[in-house]
Amino acid sequence: FLSSSCLAPTAIALMEERGEKYKVEHIGDSARGTPAVTFFQQGDYIDMCVGPHLTYTKALKAFKLTGVSGAYWKADANNKMLTRIATAAFATKDELDAHLTMLEEAKKRDHRRIGREMDLFMMRDEAPGFPFFLPNGMILKNTLLDYWREIHHKAGYVEISTPQIMNSQLWKTSGHWDHYKDNMYSTMIDDEEYCIKPMNCPGGVLVYASKPHSYRELPIRAGEIGLVHRHELKGALHGLFRVRCFNQDDAHLFVTPEQLTDEIVGVVNLITSVYDKFGFTYHLELSTRPRTPSGLRRDWERAEAGLKTALERWLEYVVDEGDGAFYGPSIDFHLEDSLGRTWQCGTVQLDFQMPQNFDLEYVDADGTKKRPIMLHRVCFGSIERFIGILIEHFAGKFPVWLAPMQVKVLPVSEKSRDYAHEVTAKLEAAGIRVVCDDRDEKIGYKITARPAGVDRVPYMLILGEKEVEAGNISVRDRTNETVPMGVDEFIAKVREEIDTRA
Repeated sequence: FLSSSCLAPTAIALMEERGEKYKVEHIGDSARGTPAVTFFQQGDYIDMCVGPHLTYTKALKAFKLTGVSGAYWKADANNKMLTRIATAAFATKDELDAHLTMLEEAKKRDHRRIGREMDLFMMRDEAPGFPFFLPNGMILKNTLLDYWREIHHKAGYVEISTPQIMNSQLWKTSGHWDHYKDNMYSTMIDDEEYCIKPMNCPGGVLVYASKPHSYRELPIRAGEIGLVHRHELKGALHGLFRVRCFNQDDAHLFVTPEQLTDEIVGVVNLITSVYDKFGFTYHLELSTRPRTPSGLRRDWERAEAGLKTALERWLEYVVDEGDGAFYGPSIDFHLEDSLGRTWQCGTVQLDFQMPQNFDLEYVDADGTKKRPIMLHRVCFGSIERFIGILIEHFAGKFPVWLAPMQVKVLPVSEKSRDYAHEVTAKLEAAGIRVVCDDRDEKIGYKITARPAGVDRVPYMLILGEKEVEAGNISVRDRTNETVPMGVDEFIAKVREEIDTRA
């Protein structure tokens, strides 16, 4: 097996020799930006790819054609239609069946479909990649952010907000320009180039740099829920998972070398407590020095040692060699959802470079000026993406505290309508999100049809003449079990689930 690179003219000659006319044309198009082309060879098979490909096919016994589609070459209807074939292959039929079952379940849980059914968010052709959050979605989003603010306040964080548009020189100083400029939106203001921020870090640095600091003030933990914009290719957009604007729950910590390990442990504890709250399992990866890092090797070695020291105190982890950010190594959190799929969400990144680029300082106990170490970290990551993950993880059946609609009151007939309104008013007064469906419809329809059934409401209260006479309620939960209960007893039960975020 061989993976090797060659210059574009050599690559074109190789593909012409093999009759690969489309790859010849593709190399010609891409050679202007990428003069070197990489091939992977396995026996007589050569493909224009970094590789590796599957090198041993004999063990694959079970195959399933999962999709066939057509696409015009270069997305131009004047060109020929090409065929795209997708296939799954496994060592046993049982493994294949399990995979296909997972795909079917994932299709049912697709956050785009559930988002439409529950009126959480929408996408429009007028704004590809820019999600619209609807009233129910805003309840979910704000509930998550309220939780974020509460736990960060308890952990000693302060909240800041930085501008969305700052000049291009800032991004050149931070080092982001060389790595992200092609994914940044820019505009001219007063004959100067400005950029819509693709991340929050430089703004947080400017806040720190706005005044002198003493070692007594450190660590400084500054959190920001900042709206960022990144130009993603249209073909890569996918619901809330890949968008062009999103809220990132950043925090930037400025610490002394002596505080570093304890602060990393504190961040890891905070992030894992959040994932435990949602019932995720997860594993951690330490991403180390990439091939083309910024800064000195000794700084990278010191940074990686600091992260390893913190992790080895109490957590198992794997090392992902060479996958660190350009400015420093990181600890990445990979969540596993209810279907066994993994998602990279939280991260802790150690940064020696940006404090140096912006000449950040603090006055140490001996009166000398020292440079702080900067920690970047996110918990949810992209709020929008995290919501998409939660939708699919719970299949829209959110815990009570997160559910946009927590209780639906369903009077059986006109005779119980006034009582239903009384119960609704009591629930509202207790701070419970409740709606009374007093439409002149049969109770079976109200339970199963939109908006009660499809909205995946945690509790439905069915109120008929029997409940009116007894002054109680019949509570139906998601298991379809219906039990009689007093109104005050039910309110106490729901309030406990909300208050404890059960």
